Amino acid sequence: MKSILASLALLLALPAGAAQLTIELDHASKTWQTAELLARPDVQTVQVADDVSYKRNMTYRAVPLASLLPGLKPENHLQAVALDGFAAELSAAPLLQSHGARAWLAVEDPAHPWPALADGKPSAGPFYLVWTDPEAGNIGPEQWPFQVAGIKQLKTVAERFPGLLPDPKLAANDPVNQGFGLFQKNCLACHRLNGAGDAQVGPDLNLPYNPTEYFSGDFLKRYIRDPQSLRHWPQAKMPAFAASVLPDGELDLLVGYLKHMAGRKQQP
Repeated sequence: MKSILASLALLLALPAGAAQLTIELDHASKTWQTAELLARPDVQTVQVADDVSYKRNMTYRAVPLASLLPGLKPENHLQAVALDGFAAELSAAPLLQSHGARAWLAVEDPAHPWPALADGKPSAGPFYLVWTDPEAGNIGPEQWPFQVAGIKQLKTVAERFPGLLPDPKLAANDPVNQGFGLFQKNCLACHRLNGAGDAQVGPDLNLPYNPTEYFSGDFLKRYIRDPQSLRHWPQAKMPAFAASVLPDGELDLLVGYLKHMAGRKQQP
């Protein structure tokens, strides 16, 4: 984590157009400059339909992410850290696919910068993990980190953060454990729980109180579906999780995990 933060600080200090990305695997480490990536023979023009961040069709110059991860195995785990502290936990298997849902590292060309994400905000660059045919792999919005500063191979979430784990007496296929998987996919990029996690964007979801303790009835589910419908303010960052991204059944499992963890508070 320290090395990623160091890369982040260096990236912030670099002049515009001189961005770099460090990819750290257990067996290899490589720092790529923007120009190097754009000059690779496997760089392609990629059309992304209904881009998650821009909410419209986008075109990028991009490199197949798998080609930047030599020797990585499907059972491995990665973390992509963004400039704003967003920390996307990524299973390696989907990133290595060459068919169906396919992961690409989009590279912003300083000579042709991408548009701003919104008024007064920067673009999604200099590096952005995008997907083609994401529906084929059930790829969620949290698997599209933008403004990426570094990518690093790590142990799994369960190994690194035991404070996130449900009661070990539960069966592997228990609904609470299924909810834990959904929490990792949809929430951990922005939130911690019991002080566990690497994200720096949103609040802890168990300390001092779990949201299931102060959202009554179905209001928590409504909040997850559309945060601005319950708490509206211009600087809000939490995205809406539509049923197409998080079906009702999965939302129930996620809330079930949170309710379970309200009884397993641990101080960091």
